[in-house]
Amino acid sequence: MDYKTPGVYIEERSTLPPSVVGVETAIPVFIGYTEIALDAQQQSLLNIPKKITSMLEYERFFGKPAVEGSNTTVNLWEQNNALTSIQVDVDDPSSFRMHYALQFYFENGGSDCYIVSVNDYTTTGGQVSKANLDTGLVESGKVDEITLIVFPDAQALLSGVDFYDLGKAALDQCVELQDRFYVGDVWFEPGIDPSENKNVVTLRGSSFGSLESTLKYGGVYYPNLETSLDFYFGSDSQRDGSVQIAVISGDAGLAGTLGDLKGKNNAFYFQVLNALTQAPIVLAPSSGVAGAIVTVDNARGVWKAPANVNLNRVIKPVFKITDKEQQSLNVDVTGGKSINAIRSFTGRGPAIIWGSRTLAGNSNEWRYIPVRRFFNYVEESVKKATVQFVFEPNDVNTWIRVKGMIQNFLVQQWKAGALMGATPEQAFRVKVGLNETMTEQDIFEGRMIVEIGMAVVRPAEFIVLRFEHKMLTE
Repeated sequence: MDYKTPGVYIEERSTLPPSVVGVETAIPVFIGYTEIALDAQQQSLLNIPKKITSMLEYERFFGKPAVEGSNTTVNLWEQNNALTSIQVDVDDPSSFRMHYALQFYFENGGSDCYIVSVNDYTTTGGQVSKANLDTGLVESGKVDEITLIVFPDAQALLSGVDFYDLGKAALDQCVELQDRFYVGDVWFEPGIDPSENKNVVTLRGSSFGSLESTLKYGGVYYPNLETSLDFYFGSDSQRDGSVQIAVISGDAGLAGTLGDLKGKNNAFYFQVLNALTQAPIVLAPSSGVAGAIVTVDNARGVWKAPANVNLNRVIKPVFKITDKEQQSLNVDVTGGKSINAIRSFTGRGPAIIWGSRTLAGNSNEWRYIPVRRFFNYVEESVKKATVQFVFEPNDVNTWIRVKGMIQNFLVQQWKAGALMGATPEQAFRVKVGLNETMTEQDIFEGRMIVEIGMAVVRPAEFIVLRFEHKMLTE
């Protein structure tokens, strides 16, 4: 300052380096079909990413699930004026699973997320379009905050080619933006037993390709899950008029619609209503896994593997995977496309995420999901923090400030348990400077190059306990 008047002047000098603020790590986007897509001003939200925090907000902007019922039959076994057995058959349930997927997500600890409604499912003739989902994916790429990509309706695509082309497009977006991760499923071929190996073979021969640089940005989960969420049959009158009652044995006069049954036997009517609420909804695991990722990130950190976690609201996987069967899922010796199993263990839970590998399962660097996602987190956090230094003098003063800023951030990550090593020097390194990371030509051309190395913790995927007989003479 140019002091001209006598007096006392105070000057504050900054002695602390600038800081890096960690970005959010688990903000998924769900891309699919909804009943409506209108904001608070009744303006269209089609293909416009909308952030929500609860199911209440979802239903406010995107409506209810598709109404089941027209293909629902309840089979009754009646004897001596009592129902001995009730079987609910929801034949050909709706292909549009966005609402159910969001319930599954929030039930497993999900919080803030984005919704991209690609179309009104009431006008599509019941068919999921890859072109619509592709458009929604492109629009989601315009939102910087998103870190996870999920397609709740994708399994309803007519071919595995379309399904995996869509997944490849999501992986390509992750590679381009370097701030998000694809949470995928396995496509199940119609008419093929879900447990047949053909579905896995289709994935490994898919258009995902074999490039490690692409595969490291995605993880796939398997198989589908029977959930305890409730089918939506519309209003009481819709449900009573569409659900059919069939009598397998007993009083044939009970047959008709559910509404007819109400007039014939009120007690039977309420028994059937209870059975309808217990009919399991089969969902792809990705939305529940996304919720589990949010939970693990909030409780432990992005460096903790989102595995050995039980999924809520699951009755069981559609088929049980054994240790032997998981061997070929976890390790793909040919293409490295690892598949993370959802398994049931007696006494521990009906659906435990029992894998944490990326699709680049043969890569020593990028084999594990938490390693890839932690690098995403650090890269994005440091990138945003260093924007303030663009057009600053490319000299030693700036280099020291940048280096100090990044070191302080990584020390905090080391203290939190994200990095290995007994000391910060063992956990990471940060280099910047002339003849260290830059040449004079780099400086002339306006490039400031910072090199960061991190020893990220990896999950203990295989715990080996070695036992031997202890000899009395020892």
